[in-house]
Formats: sequence, C-alpha cells, structure tokens
Amino acid sequence: MEKMIQKFTSFTLYFLLFAVPFFFLNITQEYFITNKLYLLGFGVLLLILISSFRILVSKKISWQKHPFDNLILLFLTAMAISIVFASPNKIQALLNPNFGLVMMVALSILYFYLSRQKGPSLSDKVGPYIIKASSPILSFITIIFYFQPFKNITLPQSLIFLKNPSFTPIGSQLDLAIFLGFFVIMAIINFIKKSDHKGSPLHSIIYHLSSIILPLTALFLTVYSIIGAGHALPLQLPPFRLSWYAALETLKTPSSALMGVGLDNFSSIFTRVKDFAYNQSPLWQINSFTVSRSAVLQIFTETGLFGLIAFGLLIFAVFKQLVRAIHESPLQLILFVYLLICLFIFPPSLIIWFLFFVIMLGLINQTPITDVQTQNLAFLPPIYIGTIIISLALIAISGYFLGRSYASEYYFKKSLDGVIANSAKQVYDNQRQAVIFNPYIERFRSNFAQTNLLIANNLAQKDQIKNITEQDRQTIAQAIQAAIAEGKAVVSLNPQKADGWQNLASIYLNVINAAQGADVWTISSYQRAILADPQNPTYRVGLGGVYYSLKKYDDALKFFEQAISLKPDWPNANYNYAWANFQKTNYPQAVNAMQNVLSLLDPKLNKADYEKVQKELDEFKKMLPKEEKGATKPSESEGKSGALNLPTPPATLISPKIELPKGASPEAK
Repeated sequence: MEKMIQKFTSFTLYFLLFAVPFFFLNITQEYFITNKLYLLGFGVLLLILISSFRILVSKKISWQKHPFDNLILLFLTAMAISIVFASPNKIQALLNPNFGLVMMVALSILYFYLSRQKGPSLSDKVGPYIIKASSPILSFITIIFYFQPFKNITLPQSLIFLKNPSFTPIGSQLDLAIFLGFFVIMAIINFIKKSDHKGSPLHSIIYHLSSIILPLTALFLTVYSIIGAGHALPLQLPPFRLSWYAALETLKTPSSALMGVGLDNFSSIFTRVKDFAYNQSPLWQINSFTVSRSAVLQIFTETGLFGLIAFGLLIFAVFKQLVRAIHESPLQLILFVYLLICLFIFPPSLIIWFLFFVIMLGLINQTPITDVQTQNLAFLPPIYIGTIIISLALIAISGYFLGRSYASEYYFKKSLDGVIANSAKQVYDNQRQAVIFNPYIERFRSNFAQTNLLIANNLAQKDQIKNITEQDRQTIAQAIQAAIAEGKAVVSLNPQKADGWQNLASIYLNVINAAQGADVWTISSYQRAILADPQNPTYRVGLGGVYYSLKKYDDALKFFEQAISLKPDWPNANYNYAWANFQKTNYPQAVNAMQNVLSLLDPKLNKADYEKVQKELDEFKKMLPKEEKGATKPSESEGKSGALNLPTPPATLISPKIELPKGASPEAK
C-alpha cells in the first residue's frame, strides 16, 4: 500500500510539473494562466489528500527540514500579512494569477513535495518531463502557429483562438520567450559540457534538433513577434521609471513601508505616481497597470519592506548554495542569474515563479536534508484523529471555495458566449451566476452593471417614450438600481481604484435623463475618480462633459482647461474647450482653441475630423466681427467622427424621471 501511495504521489507531482506550461482550457475568459492557476490549486489539494490517506493507513507522520523551507514560509507570511492588513479586495488578492497567495502557496507546496521525493537525482527526474518534453513541444507549436496553419480554415467559434498566429499554450508571448530562453541556455551549456548527448550520430542529431535548434528557432520567432515586427501586438508594459516611483511611494507612511499597499493593488498606487511625461507617451490612454514593470518592484510595492527582505533572504540563500556547488553544476547558477534578470526587468507571472521553484529543486542533491523526523501516531489517538480531521476539513473547505471561484470563471465565459450569440438572456443569467459564485471579482460586477444598464436603456427606448407602461417603468427602475448597486459594489471592493469610480460615474451618466439625482451622483463619482487618479485628463474631460450637458459652462471650462494642462496635445480636450467657450460667447478664445485643434490633427490620418474642425472654425470666425446673443448649435457634422466628440446627454429620456432610493447615491453604504 505504501509503494502504491508513493507511486500515485509521484505521478501527480510529475504530471503537474509537466502539465503547467501546456495546460489551458477555453471555458474561462482567459484561457491560459487562469486555468494553470486552478490546475495547481486542485493539484496540491489532491497531494494533501493523498498524504492524509497515507497518514490514515500508516498512522505515522514524517517531516524533513530543508534549508530553504523557513525562508519560503517567511515570504508567504509576508504576502499573507500584506493581504490581511493592506489589500482592499482580499479575495481577488488571493486569486491573482501573477502574484497572488493561492498561486504562490500552490507552487510552494509543489516544491515541498518534489524536494522530498525519494529515488534518483532530481535532474534525472526533471529532464524527461521538462527538458526533453516541454521545450521541444512548445517550440514545435510556436513554429507551426507562426505560419498560421488554420488561417483559411473555418473553425467553430470555440476554436477560433487557433487562428491567432501568436497562440501558445503557455499564455503570453513574453512568458513564452522567458520559458524558451531558460531551456535554450540549458541546452547550450549541456552541449558545451558534452555530457548529455553521447551515443550514435543519429541520436546526437535528434538530440541537437530537439534541445537546441527547435527552441532557438522558436525563441527567435517569438522575440521577432514581441518587438512588433511579427504577428503579435507590441508589448504594453508600465514604464520602469513609474514602477520605481510606485515602490518609493510606499515609503511615505510606516504601514505601507512595512506591509506595502497590498496584493492586487498595484494599479491604485500607479495612478498616484503618474506624471506629465506619462501623459505625453503612447501609453497615456491606459489609465493604470495591474502589474509593475519588475517582479522585484512588485514585491516591494505590494508587500513592503517585510516582503522584500524575506524574498531577498531567500535569493541570498539560493545564490550562496549555488556558488558553493559551482564546480559541480555551473549550469544552475547561470540559469538562476538568468531568472533573476527576468525578475528585475519583467513583470511577475506564474511562469516565471514556476521556473524559479524549478531552479530551487535543482539544489536538492547539493543541499543536505536535515532533521528527518517521524512520529508514530498509533499511541496518540487524539492527535491521530485530529490530524486526519483537520486535513480533510482543510481540503474540503479549500476545494469548495476554489471550486466556486472556478465555476464563476466558467459562467462568466458563458456570458461572453451569449454576447457572440446575441442572447441577452444568456448574458444576464450567466453573469448573475458568476457574481453569485464569486461576488469579489471586480470585472464580474462591472460587466453585470453594464448589462443591467443596457436592459434599462433598451426598455426606455421601447416603442418610443410615450408608450412606456407603468410595468416598464418599474422594470427600468429595478434594472437601474441593479446597475448602480453593482457599480457601487465595485468601488466598495476597492475604493482606491479610479477605474471603479469612473465606471460608477458612467452608470449615473447613462441614467441622467431617467433618474432623479443622477446628475449630482455623476459629478460626485467623477470627483472621486479624479482624486484617485489626479493626472488622468480623460476623467476631467468626462466631468467637464457632465457640466457641459447641464449647461454649466463655467464649470465645464474649468475642467476642460485642466485636461488641456495635463495633456496639451489631446485634440478632443481642446475641441470641447473650444465649444464651451463658444457657448459662453467667448468667441476669440473659441477660435484660438479650435485653431489649436486643427494644428493637432493630421489632415491625412484624420481627414474627417480635420474637415469637420475646419468647417466649424470658419463658423466660429464669423462671430468675431459681430457678436450675437446666445450661441449657435453645433454643425450637423458633429459627432460623426471618431476622435472628436462633444459631450451630449444620453438618448434615454423618461418623463417624469424615476425616483431612486437614497441608497443609490455613491456616498450611501
């Protein structure tokens, strides 16, 4: 029985080790990293279940201490403390697939089990599963899909992702490049050592083809795509400068210096350190990033000095051991340095952390395992029974909540399928189920808010306004209240994120002509968004647009002017500023602003906008010699171009307006 349990444990371990780079399913919104996270989560629960069964059968429990164990636990403790005391949305922080506690705990448990496997050396075990399988298979898939084999083939909607030339089961192109680079270095060093390819000439050719040529070719094509010359879109990473500023920002208060801003909360501090230079960069329309440019800076920012020191001690311990064994295995030191460079210059990801733990596994044979302890529980019935009960309870509780979380991802994906199928019922029902199964995921609540808002708008426009029945009014009121409730839920999950307040403002704005008090609530929400993201010009244009639609042109001018000061080369901010001046009969200022708009537009790339602005500028100039009372209406061409849009109230109009409860206001709890 003991041998059978050991074999099952080994099979589970090596399956996870092999499957993580390849595993993906198209039943969630994000096919790759999300499913790898849950594979690891359910996989380690299975390992704990097997161990519980072993204790049940043998009535013995044993533990082996390894020099890295305490440092790993210290780092996990720092992450846990950051979540408990700093993360606003603790559940989402647990489930973050790039730097979340569930992912890191799962990898740590996988490491603990693998590091205590009996038998041949680890390199003999890892080799068949990683070097001789993962790298060549991924390389082959990368090369094949680069040439788009399914480009002219009709595929079912569920398999349409196979037409993407950048498809890789590992996830992102950056993760693929890091993964391939890891094994290219490994293969080249092994080739130089001439230790792994002895044998017949045919065997040597096959070895070089699989271990060096294929990965190197795939790596070249991947890098070629990443830099924008291939099929993939250029990478959009946060500037290293602002990532560094975000880390330093945490030092301003003792609590954030010690524990960071909390896991899954990088975006809230990024908006606070954005500056004028960022608004002049091509990234300016990205309000925030959820990850830092550097995994090390992410640790610093989200877990504070406690987490950074814990991680630093772990790095130092691993590096010290590698230096000691450099004469026996220089390969591992080179690979570790490679990963350290990746951790310093690239954002955190599950794949990077996976490789990091693989490197630590390579040190098992060079690091002595001490204090192997075995406790016979046959003579301690309370401890024996308690251990089994606690283990099974832990597995059951963790599996239940992990299962609910995965089910919520599944239902959310089904709602997106409903959008493609043009089925409003499928969208609504599945989004509702996603929220029920996991109400702590912000994107679920945001999308469900927009779905309820869409239902309200469709009903309000049904058979023209005069034919809206009392039952329709009640349904519209319920849908609006549901949309507002979901929008407020998002900001309550993390009130530090500006995007949540902007989403709530957009909900209020869409019902401004249908619900009493929506105008005041829209303004209040935009003000909160601006407080959270003070350098964002789009929020100021949005707030200025609300005042413009309410004919409060002085307030509109103030916010349009602020938006221009934050981004002077944004045509739309200048365009709105011009029209607000025109409405105020400030014709000279309106002409100057419209001339600025014209100078910011490319007549070739923005032909329609350029012609529209030129026409309106001519109309503005006619007002200079002789001012008229009141303002003219915008030209008929207004709103038909893509880049320039004047703020206009939503088309949805209900009279009399629906009276919503006081709890619908953004300030109400």
